[in-house]
Formats: sequence, C-alpha cells, structure tokens
Amino acid sequence: MTRIQVDANFTMNVEQQGQGPAVILLHGYCGSSKYWEAIMPMLAQNYRVIAPDLRGHGKSDSPVGAYTIEQMADDVLALADKLELSQFVLLGHSLGGYIALSFAQRYSSRLQGFGLIHSTSLPDTEEGKQNRLAVVEKLRSQGIVPVVDGLIPKLFAPQHLEEHALQVSRAKEIGYCTPPQGAAGAALAMRERPDRTSVLQATELPVLLVAGEHDQIVTADKAFTASGDNVSQVTIDKAGHMSMMETPASLADELLTYLANIFQ
Repeated sequence: MTRIQVDANFTMNVEQQGQGPAVILLHGYCGSSKYWEAIMPMLAQNYRVIAPDLRGHGKSDSPVGAYTIEQMADDVLALADKLELSQFVLLGHSLGGYIALSFAQRYSSRLQGFGLIHSTSLPDTEEGKQNRLAVVEKLRSQGIVPVVDGLIPKLFAPQHLEEHALQVSRAKEIGYCTPPQGAAGAALAMRERPDRTSVLQATELPVLLVAGEHDQIVTADKAFTASGDNVSQVTIDKAGHMSMMETPASLADELLTYLANIFQ
C-alpha cells in the first residue's frame, strides 16, 4: 500500500504487485483496491498490476461535493504520469468502467487496450438518476452502513449469497470503509455520465467487455454495446456483478487471455 500525491490537491492510495507491462485496475462503487485482492496475484505473475482507491473511496482523499467521471479519469491520468507509465491497459469494474471509457475518449494514446467489467457505455435511466439522489440523501441522513447493506447483496448472484457468504461479508467490510461524502460525490458523478457507446464503437484499441451470467445490475445487453474484430465479449458463468470475488479464477483467466493477445 502506497499513498501517492498525484497532484497538488489530491492523494491516492495505490496497491501494486508484479513486474512487466502495466495494467491498471479500477474498482466499482463503494469498493476499493481490495476488490482485486484475489485477482492481483494471478495477473502479477506476468504484469505490473496497479490498483488505486478511486476518489472518495478506500484510503484515497474524499473531497466534499459532487465529483464527475471526467475528474475521476483525470485522477487516473495523473497517477499514470506520477508512475511514469507511458502506456498501459486500463480495466474498470462498474463505476471503474465508466471511468475507463472517459479515459479512452480523451487519452486513447496512453492506452494499449481497455476493458469494462460488469459495466456499460450507457447512461443512467431517469429512474436510475432518481435512485442516485435517493442514495445521496440516505448517505447524508444515515451514513454509509445502511447504504452498503442495501447495495452489496444485489451485486452477487442469488445463489452466492449463501455459497459465498464470506465474500459477501468481505465486500460489505470494504464498503463500510467508504467515506459517506465520497460515496455521495461518486453517486452524483455516475448520475451525470453521458452515453459513451460511440466511444466504444469507434475505438480501434483492443476492448474487453465482461458480463456476468447472473448480473442483475448490468445485464449482458447493457454490457455488450459494441462488437467488432477488436472487441472481445465474455460472459462469466455463475457470476453476478462481482466476478472478481465470486469467481476470481474464471475472471483472471479471461483477463490473462485478453492481455496475452495484446502483449504476445
């Protein structure tokens, strides 16, 4: 664990393992770099794996106020500059996928490829936008614990709530470490994100799109919004929205296959 001051006003907590081509992993909402704790050792045998805590999450700074997805992507750029990474692969889970797409839209020359894991290029629906405001209000009135307790069970495949009860508890523990103002800032960022399907469809970079067989948050039709020779669409059997915790070996296999095709 390292705290890195990426610019004058913002410090990120960053986990790093391994050596080789650089791969940056971005976690989802109310997560942290610890979401990747089962995945990182498997990738680190061949790659330099870098997993930051996003703005408002984990042990990174959590400024008060609304964030934007673009701002969170700029944090990743500042981190890459600080680590002197000229190019890298960027893989984002859920919220992290929204950030990866914003990064790819504006800084594609820095990327060797990017992937969305249980994420989508589509914006929030109107109902989704209202739900974000309800979450922000709950955070302000009740704090992080009831928000996480309501969120996490929806992220796992139904059969995994009992089969993988330890992982469900672990995801909650990680979520409880999210500062309420950080969770609120990120919820408002997600609410305002635009449709970036055109970015996904236009890029010539190698793209990985990962869906979960039982993902109730981002269904396959929302995950697979682009196709083409440069796009790999993968469905993780038995997984919900949290394959990095539910089925880590299966997810790691798909990530390693994708990375090997880039760096072969």
